[in-house]
Amino acid sequence: MKNITFKLSNVHLHGPAFFDYLSLRKQFFVDELHWQIPHDAEVEMDQYDNPMARYSLVLDDHGRVVAGARAMSTTAKWGDHTYMLKDAMTGKLGTIPSNLLSEIVDSPKVWECTRLVMAPEIKSMRGRLQCLDLIVGGLIDMATAEGAERMMSLSNLWVLRALKRLGYGAEFLGQPYENDDDGHKYAVIGIPARHKHVANPVL
Repeated sequence: MKNITFKLSNVHLHGPAFFDYLSLRKQFFVDELHWQIPHDAEVEMDQYDNPMARYSLVLDDHGRVVAGARAMSTTAKWGDHTYMLKDAMTGKLGTIPSNLLSEIVDSPKVWECTRLVMAPEIKSMRGRLQCLDLIVGGLIDMATAEGAERMMSLSNLWVLRALKRLGYGAEFLGQPYENDDDGHKYAVIGIPARHKHVANPVL
């Protein structure tokens, strides 16, 4: 497997990878978890898929997208929207609680990561950890290139455990809550925007 990173201005360099990532998101978030989010028969795509976004995807040995995530600075603004957690905290997103953080983050040194997804064929924990490691590594490369020092994400609780296992300094930034659409527990997680600090993480 390998990692690719891009933004909308150079998405064309990676063929159908962006579309395939959006399709994978639709399969997982809409078809499996039944989230009430914008989609059509093929893809899931929302207001945060805009020129402020950065993408880190994982391709398998045949070049197929098997995992990915999106990120943007907490200073991002596109039309009436900023980034997901800030929009939730200011009442623009009714599907996410408005009290997940004690205060709104607005700093070029902090990036938000969203829409982490993996293909259903990535079943083993080893494979999922490998995908997550590649995704996070790509996000960190992009974020630090633009001055970021920390990253945060509203994620399923398994992500915190996996990040710790991989050697990233993950921590809770807020209290977990249960999502009404899928019944899973989520929380805001933070990590330093630097590569893992253990030489041989357990995969």
